Amino acid sequence: MAKGQTTAASAQLNTIKRGLNKPKYAHYELKVEDLETNHIVLVHGGGFGAWCWYKTITLLEEGGFKVDAVDLTGSGVHSFDTNRITSLGQYVKPLTDLLEKLEDGKKVILLGHDFGGACISFAMELFPSKVAKAVFVAAAMLNSGQSTLDMFSQQANSNDLMRQAQIFLYANGNDQPPTAIDLNKSLLRELLFGLSPAKDVALASVSMRPIPFAPVLEKLSLSKEKYGSVRRFYIETSDDECIPLSLQQSMINSNTPEQVFRLKGSDHSPFFSKPQALHKLLVEISKIPRQKSND
Repeated sequence: MAKGQTTAASAQLNTIKRGLNKPKYAHYELKVEDLETNHIVLVHGGGFGAWCWYKTITLLEEGGFKVDAVDLTGSGVHSFDTNRITSLGQYVKPLTDLLEKLEDGKKVILLGHDFGGACISFAMELFPSKVAKAVFVAAAMLNSGQSTLDMFSQQANSNDLMRQAQIFLYANGNDQPPTAIDLNKSLLRELLFGLSPAKDVALASVSMRPIPFAPVLEKLSLSKEKYGSVRRFYIETSDDECIPLSLQQSMINSNTPEQVFRLKGSDHSPFFSKPQALHKLLVEISKIPRQKSND
């Protein structure tokens, strides 16, 4: 991400923090020096941007974490035209640029939501030595050779709401494949924010952008030596209308992470509906030590 875009994103997040009433959440004691890393990188889902993490950023920073929330290409305040994104690598470039610039020996905890799960998986394959842990939150946790579209296709017949909400965009003409997917604003609350505060739904309705189609189609190439070497954790969302719990559990069963946690009473967007509980789990996951080998 260019310097000007990074500054703009920071300014937007600061404005959001100041403009909305700040909840009085509990504080969780943290000994930063005991952690493998206190640096968490937040990766938004399809259509979202760094703006969606404003509560999580505030809580983590108050707890002593260093936090980066990226705007993926064509998302949030990133100015690129979503319809011109032709690959997953292009879409996740702001994330891979951040990891590439990390100092030698430094690691981060990657957190991906929704389509952000595929994005952090792509980054884990490229930079496994720079990722201490990966946290999938109601996210696409795919097998090698699988695309995000493949994952959603598993429950396409049972999710009428998702089909109704999708609006395909054809920037190259109606006789060409779709270039992006938009979401029907009238169905956003039911699909993504059923248990979220009204002010957060309002924020999302004016901030969300179309989802690039090509990255959703792209099949991941993941190896045991790279992607498989990173410790993975999954956080389920119990009342999710977008990626239902049954689909989350199907991904968990076919690509088993180290541990699974559940956010009860959470819609698809726990950073809005259950920010305090999400924060508590992130702190807990950050403290989980690596199990000693029996070798």
